[in-house]
Amino acid sequence: MERAPGVVEKVAALLRALSTAESGTTTTALAAATGQPRATTHRLLESLAAEGLADRDPSTGRWFLGPETYVLGVAAAARYDLTNEARASVHRLARETGESAFFSVRRGDEVVVLLREDGDFPIRSYVLYESARFPLAVVSGGLAILAHLTERDVDAYFARADLVADWGPAHAEPLVRERLAATRRTGWSLNPGHVVEGSWGMAAAVFDASGRPEWALTLTGVEQRFRPDRQPLLGRLLLEEAHRLSRLA
Repeated sequence: MERAPGVVEKVAALLRALSTAESGTTTTALAAATGQPRATTHRLLESLAAEGLADRDPSTGRWFLGPETYVLGVAAAARYDLTNEARASVHRLARETGESAFFSVRRGDEVVVLLREDGDFPIRSYVLYESARFPLAVVSGGLAILAHLTERDVDAYFARADLVADWGPAHAEPLVRERLAATRRTGWSLNPGHVVEGSWGMAAAVFDASGRPEWALTLTGVEQRFRPDRQPLLGRLLLEEAHRLSRLA
């Protein structure tokens, strides 16, 4: 029997939902996004607002992350954040390939985009954007991270995840496991348009000091820019930058 989510889980779900709402969001939308009753959602939001963790625009009634989340983020950055170091890697990848480059971080069973820089190729993919969240097994950055977790962690992830219901048959466990195996062979992951048709992505994992994959560097673009003869070059550039960042972690 599954355990009902406690207050901490409910609050965490609300904060994650707020983090993806750049233009703010409503109580009703947050309730739907987190699977909680509207009355419960409203009560928790009011409590978060009292602590500075959520903020409500008085003119629109829309909710945002509160100022205290910024303070907490700054305090945690010294231990967990490679963002400043990653900016140079993202810039080089965008400049050298012409594609859109990204830096993402693992948060539980999800990957969250922290940085984006577009290259000079005029046609771009907009599947990824700063603050976007995806399950680990869906986008190429998440695949790169998941592929380098322990087998026990991977098995536990699939036991929790219901990817087909939300993302379609291309995300059935046997197919994802094939992509994970390919990632381990090459070192970089490939997403051939499984999120949005024609939008491809490649990524490489970045490891912390203990050897855990906690971040990823990603390149995305249109299908013709990721043809098989170009993939080794893109993969090499991703791995070079990923290794550089891993040494700094």
